[in-house]
Parts: sequence; structure tokens; C-alpha cells
Amino acid sequence: MRQKGQVGIGGVGLAAIAAVVLLSSGCGYGGVATASSGDAQNGQALFGQKCGACHTLQAAGTSGTIGPNLDNSFAGSIVQGYEQSTIENLVLEQIRLGSGPLSTYDTGEEFTSKKCLDPSTRQTCYDTPMPANIVTGKDALDVAAYVASIAGKGGYTVAGPIGTSGDAIFKGAGCAGCHTLAAAGSTGTIGPNLDDRVPGMSLADIVKQVTNGGGGMPPFQGKLTDAQIQAVAQYVLSSAGK
Repeated sequence: MRQKGQVGIGGVGLAAIAAVVLLSSGCGYGGVATASSGDAQNGQALFGQKCGACHTLQAAGTSGTIGPNLDNSFAGSIVQGYEQSTIENLVLEQIRLGSGPLSTYDTGEEFTSKKCLDPSTRQTCYDTPMPANIVTGKDALDVAAYVASIAGKGGYTVAGPIGTSGDAIFKGAGCAGCHTLAAAGSTGTIGPNLDDRVPGMSLADIVKQVTNGGGGMPPFQGKLTDAQIQAVAQYVLSSAGK
């Protein structure tokens, strides 16, 4: 039985996803990556800024747990001999589409689910939607090249512990990748700027938002303990606007 977050994409699954990649590439989502189209060095920097807070990728030193573990998504496919260029294009299309095929292997959803494949309902298929086009153009090619060059090369990996202090939780749980908070040194733009949004909010308001999510933010109930939610809420309340 496939365990959530611990098993990579098998041959059948990868072939099926590749078919979707080819179809979507012909429907206005953009061209395919080639061996010379991506700059992995630039991709490494961009991955750290835009993706690492949500994804585990051992060689990149990231241990995010909000999105799929990228080592585990591709380790099995590498063993089966899939070419790096195939993986590169899958990553590229995942960036372009947002929540989609790769996420199904960490959420337990079947790849064949019509809800997951239909662009109009794809965002409702997952607990934690990934925004489409988090990087675009040449930057997307660079990130895809970087991920494909290292993901799963060392086998399956397990994300490390997030921590217990508010600052460690804010960074380890992916908050820093989505929000700007000067005290944390974060400049995320996916979610609201907390230095602007939080002043005037109560601790209970922040705890509720972190727990239940909403407005595009994923719920952290079940991902963080009650004590961790309380700690990160208190950290944000005491740090925002300072």
C-alpha cells in the first residue's frame, strides 16, 4: 500500500502524467523544456525563495511539509530509468498548472479523478492548493531544471521537525514563503503582508486563521499541534509591524 509522502511516482503514474503534460503543452500552457533551456544555478536561488518553504528537497536543504516531498515524488521514477528531461517537463507543467497531478501522490487522490484533472475544479481537489505560475517564463524553466537535476537522486527522504519556537515554526511551516514579515526576514508575496495586516488583530483572530485557513491560505490544523499554532500566532502578533 502506498503511504502518503513516502513513495514516489510509479511508472504507470508517471506515464499518465506525461500524457497530460503533452496535452497541456499543446493547449496554451507553454512549450517544453530542453537540455539547454534551463539555468539550474538560477533555479536553485529561485527554489529557495519561492518553493523551499513548502517542499522537502534534501539536496537543496529544504524540509517544507505543506506541499509534496519532491524527493519522494521522483525517487521511484529515477530507479525505473526515466530521463531527467521527462522529470524536468513534469516539474515545469506543475509550476504552470499549480495544484495538479504530482500533488495526488501526497494527498491520496487518484490521478484519474476527474475533479483533479478538470482545470475548473483542480483547486478544490487538495487540502493545500499550489498557486499556478509561482514563477514564470525563463524563471520557471530554471526552477524545473534545478529540481530535475537533484530531486530523488538520493532516494526517499523524510522532512525534519518544524520546531517549537514561534520563529522556527513561521519559517519551517512555510509561512515565510508566502508572507512578508520584516522581523522574520521574509518577503513572500503569495499571502498578505503581515506587517500591514496583523496590527489591530487579536491573538484569537490569528489562531483562528492559522487553524482554519481561508482566503487562499491552507488550514494548519492537523499539520501543526495546538501548541505550535499558539506559538506562531503569538510570534506574528508580537512581531508584525515592528
